[in-house]
Amino acid sequence: MGTTDMYRVCFVCTGNICRSPMAEAVFRDRIAEAGLDGLVEVSSAGTGSWHLGEDADPRTAATLADAGYGPLSHRARQFAPDWFAREDLVVALDEGHAAELRAMARNSGEAAKVRLLRSYDPAADPDDPAGMEVPDPYYGGTRGFEVCLEMVEAAVPGLLDAVTAALDTDLDGARG
Repeated sequence: MGTTDMYRVCFVCTGNICRSPMAEAVFRDRIAEAGLDGLVEVSSAGTGSWHLGEDADPRTAATLADAGYGPLSHRARQFAPDWFAREDLVVALDEGHAAELRAMARNSGEAAKVRLLRSYDPAADPDDPAGMEVPDPYYGGTRGFEVCLEMVEAAVPGLLDAVTAALDTDLDGARG
């Protein structure tokens, strides 16, 4: 695990106001349901600085609330290369984010920590690059945010399985 006993997962999109805070909220909820909230730390960030310090997009908060998720407490942040040292997994929402993150990680050798969120969705088509991305809903209407949530919710069970397996491996190693 990272620099603490916590397994750290950071979701990354462009401005950290739509997709990544949505993924953070959904995954945090699933972590709590699984009884892992003391073992997994969930965060999010953006690749750009346009929205630093801002709340999540109101459409993100409304979509989450409409789906039964608790209130969203969020301030946009920008991912920095030195974060790789503390993160165990950096989950990109589209290939552009993944490419930027891998470029940031090049000097640290930690590019293997970067994964696409939809790579955890068994229904996503790995042979279709567009099928592996969560489209940016920012310039559209409410339906785009609903589709984003549907894609996040479809991928999160697989991500939870992967994190649980990593925790089991780490805990077995600590015992052994």
